[in-house]
Amino acid sequence: MPVTKHRYIQPVDFPASKSSSGAPAPTVPGTHPTTLGSRRLTIEPPPLYPGAMVNVTNHCNLRCKHCFVFREGNPNQPEGEMKSERVLSELRRLRDRHGIRFMMWMGGEPMLRWRTVEKGISLFNRSHITTNGTVPLKDFGPDITYVISLDGPREVNDAVRGSGVFDQVMKTIAAVPDDFRSNFVVQCVAHRENQDHFEELVRELLPTRAPGLTFSFYVPRAGEVSPRAWESNEERERVIDLVFDLKRRYPGFIWNSSRSLELMRPATAKLVTDHCPMMQTMLPLYIEGDHFTTPFC
Repeated sequence: MPVTKHRYIQPVDFPASKSSSGAPAPTVPGTHPTTLGSRRLTIEPPPLYPGAMVNVTNHCNLRCKHCFVFREGNPNQPEGEMKSERVLSELRRLRDRHGIRFMMWMGGEPMLRWRTVEKGISLFNRSHITTNGTVPLKDFGPDITYVISLDGPREVNDAVRGSGVFDQVMKTIAAVPDDFRSNFVVQCVAHRENQDHFEELVRELLPTRAPGLTFSFYVPRAGEVSPRAWESNEERERVIDLVFDLKRRYPGFIWNSSRSLELMRPATAKLVTDHCPMMQTMLPLYIEGDHFTTPFC
C-alpha cells in the first residue's frame, strides 16, 4: 500500500480560493463565512471552496459518546434521506457551483453507503473517507485516504465507542491486503479520559499495517461539563506536550504537524478558532431529508 503522508487532512494548507479569472473568491460584502449558514448554498456570486465535507448518510452502526454529528441541533435523522442518485447529482452541482476539488466523506458511517461513495469519489480530484473502521475497507484507488477512528487501547476506546469495537477495527486493519492501493491513517480523538493512554495505542498499532497515527482534540458543547472535556485551554496544553513527546520518540508515526500543535496552545488557540481556516476552505454539507444544508462547520 503506498503511503503519502501529505495527503492527511490539512485544510489550512489549501491555497486561497480564487475565481477562474485568478481574482479572490467572491464574498458577500460585510459578511464572513461563519455568518452565512445555509445561505452559502444559494447566494450569488457563490463563494468558492477548495474542499467540502459531506455527511453522505445519517445512518451509523455505532453511537459514540463524543460524536458531534449526533448532537442536538444537527441534521442527523436517517429517515427519508436522499436517494443515491440525488446525492450524486447534488454533489456534482455543488462541485461546479463552488469549485470543490477535494471531498471528505463522513456520516453517520459512510461505508454503510459505500456504493454511493464509490461513485462520488470520481467527481473530485481526491477524497478522504472518515470511518469508524468496523466496516471492511474498499480499494478505491490511490487518490483515496481512509481516516480510521480509534480512541485508545481496548478498554479506553470501547468505553466511548462501544463494546468490541477496538477488536473489530484491528481486524479491519489486519485484513487490508498487500496490494491495497488506497491510503489510510488512524485518528484518535484526544480527551481527558484517554489522555494518559496515547502511548498504549501507539504500541498497539506499531506492529500492524497502520502507517501512522494522528490526534484531533475533543470539542465540547458550549458550557459542557463532563469527564471528557478539559476545563480550560491551559489544562489541555499538557496533552499537546504529550503528543509532541510521542512525535519525538516515534518519529514518522505521529502525523500531526508541529505547527498545527503549536497553534493549539493557549496563547493562540482562541485566535485560531475565532478565525477558523476551515470556514474559508471547507464547505460542510449535511443531509436533511431530500437536500443538503450547511448549518455548522
